[in-house]
Amino acid sequence: MKHRLLVRRSSAFTLIEIMLVVVIIGILAAVIGPKLSGKTGQAKISATKTSIGGVQQALGMFEVKAGRFPTTDEGLQALLEKPSELSDDEYDGPYLKEFPHDAWGEEFIYRSPGEKNEDYDIVSKGPDKKEGTDDDIDNAPKEKK
Repeated sequence: MKHRLLVRRSSAFTLIEIMLVVVIIGILAAVIGPKLSGKTGQAKISATKTSIGGVQQALGMFEVKAGRFPTTDEGLQALLEKPSELSDDEYDGPYLKEFPHDAWGEEFIYRSPGEKNEDYDIVSKGPDKKEGTDDDIDNAPKEKK
């Protein structure tokens, strides 16, 4: 009678293999994570600038039909609902599908006449959500260097 050696093959991972994979994932996260987080902030700033541009287009359409921009009191809500002072012939809205917000979920600040622009200002308080700080994003003309 011949004795056979039974060789069992294991299909499981060893503890060392698992630890090696975890270490590699940790190194990748440490290297790539900070690079991606910086891009998120810049993407939100770009999205907010784009939103301001969309609001400006809607304000332009409002002004063509009404002959004026919404007042500060009417605000950007005038782009969604007809102000009571306007007749049906002076309003062809709504000019936006929903009330505009910046990338941080905050409503834009609207002033007409504007402080930085003759017709109106549109301001996002930016990432810190505080008006009047250096991270504010607005429709002010960019200074030429």
